Amino acid sequence: MKLLTTKIIAHRGASKLAPENTMYAFELAYNLGAEGLETDVQLTKDHIPVLIHDETLKRTTSGSGYVKDFTYEQLQRLDAGSWFAPEFRDAKIISLEDFLTWVKPKDLYLNIELKNNKIDYNNLESMVYDMLKSHRLLERTTLSTFNPNSVERLVKYKDDIEIAYLTSKRNPNLVEHARRLGASALHIKYRLVSEQLIRQSHDANMPVRVYTVNKYKHMMNCYEHGCDGIFTDVPYKALTFRKVFQFKKQL
Repeated sequence: MKLLTTKIIAHRGASKLAPENTMYAFELAYNLGAEGLETDVQLTKDHIPVLIHDETLKRTTSGSGYVKDFTYEQLQRLDAGSWFAPEFRDAKIISLEDFLTWVKPKDLYLNIELKNNKIDYNNLESMVYDMLKSHRLLERTTLSTFNPNSVERLVKYKDDIEIAYLTSKRNPNLVEHARRLGASALHIKYRLVSEQLIRQSHDANMPVRVYTVNKYKHMMNCYEHGCDGIFTDVPYKALTFRKVFQFKKQL
């Protein structure tokens, strides 16, 4: 098997060291040498794309209720860091616009997950696409989603941006299923990694990236099978272990 360099993508930023999806986590991941950033996008009540994973606010902010029921201004009043550690109490929920402005001059791959598998936000696909186009970030960004209907809605943008189908489900025809939906990449849970699946994906010219890869043995398995990227909460460890893997391969 051809040895590929697996890209290290910080999952919600360096989220083991700082509160996920905040500027603290993104800046730390960048400074630690991550090669890409992954984040999650939802819509506020006033239709502003914001970066937050959960549909509700309780786990990662001082608020409660659904993201969709608050305006951006209301969300900005929340503390999005104290849940992680007191020193992050000034962390805020970030707008996609502010994040893209920050990331544009940096040499980073982006994966933006549309969080629309539970709440299928109207026009989320077109809003995020238009914002990426405005910032001229289409060529180094992947849009991903667990929602097969969303993948199908994204097909019209396929010539301009990579579209990834996200899944944790075993399916012997997974690559073909993703292609039928219109995806141009496959993002899978680490338990699904196998030599056969990676080969099928690459034979179909479909990059395959793996989530959420935090343990040494799972990282090594991804490196060994030539996965195109891993999403990890610990990008600093992933970079070190990739060097170990590459060293062993040279012996």
